[in-house]
Amino acid sequence: MTQENIFLFVPNLIGYARVVLALVSFFLMPCCPWPAVFFYLLSALLDAFDGHAARALNQSTKFGAMMDMLTDRCATMCLLVNLSLLYPSYTFLFQLSMCLDIASHWLHLHSCTIKGSASHKTIDLSGNPILRLYYTSKPVLFVMCAGNELFFCLLYILYHIENPA
Repeated sequence: MTQENIFLFVPNLIGYARVVLALVSFFLMPCCPWPAVFFYLLSALLDAFDGHAARALNQSTKFGAMMDMLTDRCATMCLLVNLSLLYPSYTFLFQLSMCLDIASHWLHLHSCTIKGSASHKTIDLSGNPILRLYYTSKPVLFVMCAGNELFFCLLYILYHIENPA
């Protein structure tokens, strides 16, 4: 019996592209705001496609789910670090946001693992109504994720508009 190489599954290839685009964005953030935002948002946009590809091609893997979540968390953290440099008086709020983001995702993922859930998106319908809405309504999930990323990107752009190099 031949084993498929999950590292070459289409959703994981999309994930690798997301990582590369995010890294390019981080490299450009100190000097080139418009290309940096373009690459950052392109990476974030691809986040909407890897899950669809995984389900459509029956290529869902724990590796892909973990890479997806880690890419999301790392990208947001790097943008928030940059925002902390640009807006030093708001550093504490950005730090709180990072801590809340990491802690809440880790706790949710850990509790799902302990309960034996197949995925962190598998929600007990009798559980927390906010998490249920977040993970079971694709429009809500998309608007929340996109809104969060766009807010931080707009703060980054605002700084560079108000303080041209």
